[in-house]
Amino acid sequence: MTDKRITLAWTGASGAPYGLRLLECLLAADYQVYLLISSAARVVLATEHGLKLSASPDKAREQLVEHLHCDAEKLIVCGKDDWFSPVASGSAAPKQMVVCPCSAGSLASIAYGMSDNLIERAADVVIKERGQLVLVVRETPFSTIHLENMLKLSKLGVTVMPAAPGFYHQPQSIDDLIDFMVARILDHLGVEQGLVPRWGYDQR
Repeated sequence: MTDKRITLAWTGASGAPYGLRLLECLLAADYQVYLLISSAARVVLATEHGLKLSASPDKAREQLVEHLHCDAEKLIVCGKDDWFSPVASGSAAPKQMVVCPCSAGSLASIAYGMSDNLIERAADVVIKERGQLVLVVRETPFSTIHLENMLKLSKLGVTVMPAAPGFYHQPQSIDDLIDFMVARILDHLGVEQGLVPRWGYDQR
């Protein structure tokens, strides 16, 4: 039986709409989502999407359930220091995790196993348990430091997926660009999606 649990982290990089749309799609696919939100991510979400989430995990969960009209039982919002959360332990954490968007700072902390907060610890757990970790890095240009950190993680089996939407599907809106990126993430997670036509099929 497939373990339909996943950890999703939002950090302070630009690209909050990617993370929100990914959350919506995962919940629609009947996944139980453990959502981790950094303080900087809340600032970015308010700036880019106009959604001001409470610092209280329980209140933030209520806000997201209302905003997305989703099943409340499928969404668990964890505090940044909730060390008793399942995601903090290799014996209980989901085998899949996505950091979307992933800041350069979070990238560096994950690359060096800092584990100073729950996002970093959850990523460290997935790596050590040989699970699937996807980092949707949003930064430009990449410095040599960024590239070295990405190479280090890639060698460990981490999927580094910069937020770089394509245009060959002729997007008509920003939402189309967001869906392109989210579709690629879902593909890598093995989650069925119909957000974007697959290359070659709509041309045949």
